[in-house]
Amino acid sequence: MYAWIFRHLPGPTWFKVIEALALIGVAVWALFTWVYPWVQATLELGETSGVG
Repeated sequence: MYAWIFRHLPGPTWFKVIEALALIGVAVWALFTWVYPWVQATLELGETSGVG
């Protein structure tokens, strides 16, 4: 999959590396901004049961 993405990015190799790093950064940002909070709220992760 990564090879397919890398082959389809435009430009020389050094620019492809920069583009790939930018894509990874955007993916991580999107996960932390939208996906992880939604999963935590949906699955009720981090909730303590008050046992004790």
